[in-house]
Amino acid sequence: MSGSVKENYFGQTHRTVITPPKGWLSLDLKELWAYRELLSLLVWRDVSVRYKQSVVGIGWAVIQPVMTMIIFSLIFGRFAGLPSEGIPYPVFTYCALLPWNYFARSLGDSSDSLVGSANLVTKVYFPRLILPLSKVFAGLIDFAIAFVILLLLMVWYRVTPTAGVLLLPIFLLIAMISALGIGLWLTALNVKYRDVKFVVPFLTQFWMYASPVAYSATIVPEQWRWLYALNPMVGVIEGFRWALLGKAAPDFAMMAISLSIVVVFFVTGLFYFKRMEQQFADII
Repeated sequence: MSGSVKENYFGQTHRTVITPPKGWLSLDLKELWAYRELLSLLVWRDVSVRYKQSVVGIGWAVIQPVMTMIIFSLIFGRFAGLPSEGIPYPVFTYCALLPWNYFARSLGDSSDSLVGSANLVTKVYFPRLILPLSKVFAGLIDFAIAFVILLLLMVWYRVTPTAGVLLLPIFLLIAMISALGIGLWLTALNVKYRDVKFVVPFLTQFWMYASPVAYSATIVPEQWRWLYALNPMVGVIEGFRWALLGKAAPDFAMMAISLSIVVVFFVTGLFYFKRMEQQFADII
């Protein structure tokens, strides 16, 4: 418990006491909205610091997915000959790299959001949820820049999107909720167990190959697809390809399973984060 004491004109004192949140899901949306300017400031800080004193600057948002696309196209597209469902392989894999890179960056940044802002957490009160949330929003800027390259690739290869493109914001929202939900778990655990920062890079690397980034989900045997769909990024990536590239409609049963896992991660992550919130300033 913490507070502040103020003295008014008549010499009377007024104490403001801040108490830990109560309830298993004490999410105060009004309070989050009241701190929206702080959220905007943190998002801008994250983006500016990331590319500060960089020669290429924000161009790194394009270089990383483009270089990965080239390597995947050579190794998996040409040498391994993995199917791309009739879509040019560079467009096929770049379309998957967009949501994946956004998810991986947001997950990595949000997992270190509390420890990385230890001075702020221990000195100033604000909803702690703003820290991982700012990382998720900051990643949207890189996503938007890299998305322009995808549009150019689609024009070059004459790939026309279907009406499903109208649902693209929904799949992006699912990717955001996935990154935030898992990030809430990791950032809360990282406060208590600093090993988490070493686990996250390995986790995201393994996770990428367990997701249909360089290949199509159709190569997974049908009897195992329900298990494969437990990966929340399966539904997101397949949804992006369907919405943007006009590929065959995805397996909506798989997408329903992936969405269910996303909801589970988000609800449990929010619960654990709020439960540990009152201890952050003491442990960090």
